[in-house]
Amino acid sequence: MTEPTSTAFERARTGLWASLQKHLALIYQAEAAFAQAVAFTDTFPFSPAAVEEESLAEYHRQRTALRDLFTDETTQLDTLTKAIRTKSYSEDEKKQLFLLLLGYLDIAATVFERLTTQVPRQLPPDEELATTQARFERVRSFARLNVKGLAGLLGAR
Repeated sequence: MTEPTSTAFERARTGLWASLQKHLALIYQAEAAFAQAVAFTDTFPFSPAAVEEESLAEYHRQRTALRDLFTDETTQLDTLTKAIRTKSYSEDEKKQLFLLLLGYLDIAATVFERLTTQVPRQLPPDEELATTQARFERVRSFARLNVKGLAGLLGAR
């Protein structure tokens, strides 16, 4: 391996690590705000009629903020995945980057899952959320595939 590639990879790995930590901080902040907004119940789906109007409005504000963050994060993750895939790093180096990314994706997925589990009854269909969820899962599956490799997936059966 040449020194410039190694240096470029180290910078990329360090930059990705720092970036993912910042993104996790944002996700945890949004999760805390959302958790506070649903503190009025521990039963889901909940009845909107049983919730004070102010609490329900705050719930919808925080849910929208979390949903928008989910959409933004998914777009950035999709772009990042494509960038890693097209770089001239070795397969092992790419695997390291995808492993970092996969760890982040798994943590983020648990937070963003709240958008579908902590909901009121009769929530109207949200096509943008469904599209984002599908896109997020494609990115996550692609990262997992790159970490395990094709041989790892075939051997797992």
